[in-house]
Amino acid sequence: MKSPRGFITILTGLYSFQDCIHFLASVRKFHQEPIIILIDRVPIILYPLLTAFKNVILKPAPAHENTVLSSRHAKIALYEASEFEQTIYLDSDICLLSDINDVFDSLQEYDFLITEDVQPDITKATNLLRGNQQELLPHVLSILQSIGLPLQPESIQYNSGIIAFRKTEKIKLFFDEFKQYFEIIKNNQDKLLLKDQGAFASAIASTKPKIKTLPPTYNYMSKWQGSYQIDTQIKVLHCTYPYRPQYAKNITRSLYTRLFDRLAQVFLPNQVTNPWRKK
Repeated sequence: MKSPRGFITILTGLYSFQDCIHFLASVRKFHQEPIIILIDRVPIILYPLLTAFKNVILKPAPAHENTVLSSRHAKIALYEASEFEQTIYLDSDICLLSDINDVFDSLQEYDFLITEDVQPDITKATNLLRGNQQELLPHVLSILQSIGLPLQPESIQYNSGIIAFRKTEKIKLFFDEFKQYFEIIKNNQDKLLLKDQGAFASAIASTKPKIKTLPPTYNYMSKWQGSYQIDTQIKVLHCTYPYRPQYAKNITRSLYTRLFDRLAQVFLPNQVTNPWRKK
């Protein structure tokens, strides 16, 4: 192991490039551990903009023209890609608002730290299915079970924007199962959207790792702010850069990011209109 602790994120395609720059800036404001970026479909000429941040390691993500599918495959490959005994994975559209050393510390006791989705009840997870959500609502669980996912009424839908794990046989098994269940989802695209939550919940259900569920302050999505009841500090903000509150942009504000943001308006595609998100 090169380091006992470290971070990983995923950057597949240019739509998330601006997010990733600000992600790196926010992590470096509070942490000095290494950061691995699993990267695909980004021109090599832009790599120095990422490695300008100290101790950033670039590794190839599973290649695919569909950058969303590539990012799903990269998430499944996190265990293999990690060089650390303790790893915190964060989506690249996340901004840290404080240090999260306590998450690393909790990995002394737990195999896995994750957060529940805004809609944790798997029986109501219409967001995983193709078609009219209102019509599908009574049938969510039966559809997911019919394709071979080992989900039950008490199963939880987690949001995998933050995943903290340690290198153990149990977690290796989890990622192996995660891969198998995601293949089932890929093979049933007539019924399911290309999302990983169903496979993630299935791997949790089948392997039963020792989990600590973090509160939503560790994966706060401002889009759903009306769904939360929070009376403590938000530590991890999850929202794409154009919709990021000004206080979060202030966290990452520097001469470097100010210059980058001006250039981004010219040479980067509009991440809000990423067509692969609708596939």
